[in-house]
Amino acid sequence: MVIQLKRTAHIVTSERSLPASRSLRRWLKHLFYVSMRSEYFSVKDRAQITRMVQQAELGHSGEIQVVIETKLPSHLAYRYTTYSRACQLFAELGVWDTALNSGVLLYLNLCERRIELLFDRGLQQAASQEMWNQICNQMIELIQHEQYLKAIQIGVQQIGKILQYFYAQQPVVTNVNELGDEPILL
Repeated sequence: MVIQLKRTAHIVTSERSLPASRSLRRWLKHLFYVSMRSEYFSVKDRAQITRMVQQAELGHSGEIQVVIETKLPSHLAYRYTTYSRACQLFAELGVWDTALNSGVLLYLNLCERRIELLFDRGLQQAASQEMWNQICNQMIELIQHEQYLKAIQIGVQQIGKILQYFYAQQPVVTNVNELGDEPILL
């Protein structure tokens, strides 16, 4: 089952076949997009994101994986949307494969200025639709003003708060780091 949030956020709660969404316009946009990832995320910024993720994961079993992709690879851009790409990365990076099904993927596509939030089935009851909407809306607002680092900071902090509150209600809490804390830049 997939629940679609307002704007660009989606929550995946189980596997599903993703329909092809062909777009020549999207393919051209990604093909000719000039990569500026290093301009937006310096080594210092990436280290800061790592510290933010580590802080947000303290004291609970939730795992946050941040992926920043400049543009879709040209062989995928014609058929994949940012959502379908995020679903692919959710699976490929093993965000779904944590012991308690507690992984969250925060995916940022710089070319399209889109955010995708996906979380695993163990977190279905972690927050209401409204709370996820608020996180996405705050991040989208900052991205529209090209404040990418601030958007990720807000997103990671808010996801961390949701996970902290959710796991405070659970009887057993383990704090094993199953996913890397460093942002993945593609």
